Amino acid sequence: MKIGILGTGTVASTIGTKLVQLGHEVRMGSRTMDNQKAASWAKSNETKASHSTFADAAVFGEIVFNCTSGSHSIEALKLAGEKNMRGKILVDVANPLDFSGGKLSLTVCNTDSLGEQIQRALPKTKVVKALNTVNSDLMVNPSLLNGSHDIFICGNDPSAKSEVTKILGDWFGWKSVVDLGDITAARGQEMLLPFWIRMMGVFKTSHFNFKIVRE
Repeated sequence: MKIGILGTGTVASTIGTKLVQLGHEVRMGSRTMDNQKAASWAKSNETKASHSTFADAAVFGEIVFNCTSGSHSIEALKLAGEKNMRGKILVDVANPLDFSGGKLSLTVCNTDSLGEQIQRALPKTKVVKALNTVNSDLMVNPSLLNGSHDIFICGNDPSAKSEVTKILGDWFGWKSVVDLGDITAARGQEMLLPFWIRMMGVFKTSHFNFKIVRE
């Protein structure tokens, strides 16, 4: 499958590398054609990896992953192009984190979310929020932790969520995918991040996750 990755950071490179290892063709998109991080990633992953602009990656991908910094996601997706994303699944991994002023806050929360903003900006795209509540290593390899643990998804399109659930299981190894409902559930998923970061400080590691225990 041809897959577009928007972003050039750790999350983008981790997901992109895993997808290449699985045999997919992956194009990493950034603002410019000559982005050095993207070029280095493509070179290290050889023939099935390439890099270009956000727009080219959006056109290339049958499915697209948004791995951009949450505070810049809307701008990046505008550059990717609404028409280039129509009818496609967009897996939104981003979080609206703001560390300005030395303290963590969210650029949007409570009555709105980044996931909802993206869905409004791309009304013909099937946005599925996923993988935003774990460290990048765990995103593509949940077996790094012992036992069963959960990953959360949400989105308005049931068929898109079904496809993403299959991707999470078959490609990345997630055994427990919890569907939280429509895209408004992205509020809760994103608001887990301040708690997650606090827990990372307590545990002194980013290798942990949530397990929902039920009767």
